[in-house]
Amino acid sequence: MTQDSAAPPRPQPTTDSPGSRRARREAHRFPDAPHLPGRSLNSVFLTSVALILALLVVAGLFPAQLSSASGAAMHWVTATSGWSLLVIPLGLIGLLLVLAFTRVGRIRLGPDDSRPEYPTVAWIAMLLGAVMGIGMITYGVAEPVSHLVTPPHGLAAPGSQEAVVDALRFTFLDWGLHAWAIFAVFGLAIGYSTHRLGNKGLVSPILRPLIGRHADGALGKAIDVLVILSTLFGTTTSLGLGAAQISQGLSLITGRELTGTGVQILVIALVTVLFTASAMSGIGRGIRYLSQTTMVIAAALLLFVLAAGPTSWIITVFLRSLGGYVGDFVEISLFLPTGGEELAWMQGWTYFMMAWWISWGAFVGIFLARISRGRTIRQFVLVVLGVPSLIFSAWFSVFGGAAMWMDLERDAGIGAAAAENVNTAFFGLLDQLPLTGLTSVVAIALVVLYFVTGADSNTYVLSVISSDGRMDPDRAVMCMWGLLTGATAAVLLYAGGLEALQAAVMLTAAPFILVILALAISLVMLLRRDPLLRGEPLLRGESLL
Repeated sequence: MTQDSAAPPRPQPTTDSPGSRRARREAHRFPDAPHLPGRSLNSVFLTSVALILALLVVAGLFPAQLSSASGAAMHWVTATSGWSLLVIPLGLIGLLLVLAFTRVGRIRLGPDDSRPEYPTVAWIAMLLGAVMGIGMITYGVAEPVSHLVTPPHGLAAPGSQEAVVDALRFTFLDWGLHAWAIFAVFGLAIGYSTHRLGNKGLVSPILRPLIGRHADGALGKAIDVLVILSTLFGTTTSLGLGAAQISQGLSLITGRELTGTGVQILVIALVTVLFTASAMSGIGRGIRYLSQTTMVIAAALLLFVLAAGPTSWIITVFLRSLGGYVGDFVEISLFLPTGGEELAWMQGWTYFMMAWWISWGAFVGIFLARISRGRTIRQFVLVVLGVPSLIFSAWFSVFGGAAMWMDLERDAGIGAAAAENVNTAFFGLLDQLPLTGLTSVVAIALVVLYFVTGADSNTYVLSVISSDGRMDPDRAVMCMWGLLTGATAAVLLYAGGLEALQAAVMLTAAPFILVILALAISLVMLLRRDPLLRGEPLLRGESLL
């Protein structure tokens, strides 16, 4: 993987002086890791691939048994420890705000004289394009209208104005600050560790303050394997959702039934080729330009729905819901289930969403760190927490708000249809607006682009982790991870559809939440030792190791 950094070349000492030893340590710094052929087949790589292949064999041979066992395990995990999926992210939000608004916020992800590699607009576009774009299509309409039909925790009467506001408030909870706090902690920890400390691009080295030399031993490798498994299953869930959306859109356009599992697997196969090729082309070209293109198309579709729908009503509902979300933030963040019916609702929505974010944490964190070199901690936290949360809130308010208005004023039945199949909701809304054929094609194109931008970023990150943290993994490794990601999504769809994908996410997120907690503690311990807090600048070419 090439790097478009504009940083000047570092001097290369020729003797075994302290400077030469520092240079060798610098060879492991995040953006400039050299290409070292033949190091891809390490124990993390081999163990991860073996476990994934074993799961695929079991899922292919015993789909019903695997689906039943994973469903039972998911119910047990959420019933016993589901509270941690809300409490820990809430704590991470508090930690990030403390870091941003204290003197720690002045520390850069890199030497003190480093500056951002990408312009802010391109940085935000890559940030948004790589994270959960497919989910914005699948759930952009489906979640709010579903909450309108079945209000969260029974707080309002179904179909009432109060239910409209609650539908958006709890959608903001599922897609807002909690999600981005998880991503920000990972990104901040990995960016600080690699850009400033000179560590490899892995999670395990960051945990040295807690586990010491074990970070380089079997325990550290086990953590990196868990990172790979969690990342893979989080991404395959998105691929399954994307395939379902594409097949649903094609059915609407062609008038033919194209929503079967076979069609979805074919879609996954075709798009796998696209995102694997994009990942192999490099972040500076493929991922960056695809992200920017996707952001423009998404913005155009949002503005169209806002203009063609009930504009004033949407804006009013958005502001009222945002005020309710902010005003009652702590209360709704700790709204835990007290009975079986509430638990089932949480498993289908909030618990699943939080587990999804956790499973995406390492992938998004490594990718955010990769594109955020030179940013200050304050800038990183405020942008990563604030901008996507606000944009996602606006997205759900426009699309979900328009759909709820259609149901309330025109009895469009979008919510009832979404209760049966969430994949129908987005196209159900477009069917109520002008230019349905054109906007449906645009929506399908958007799903494909989100499919590619998210999956190629994932392919790159999986390759980095399995290549001992090297930021220029072999193309063969990236090709292998691209194909394995597509194959995993296809097999899990075959084994149990969306339920199997959700169960896989839940089960990998359960132990990974402890890794996130340890990561946050280690990050604080590392930041307390930073020389900038002692008035000692860290200049280019120096390392804290």
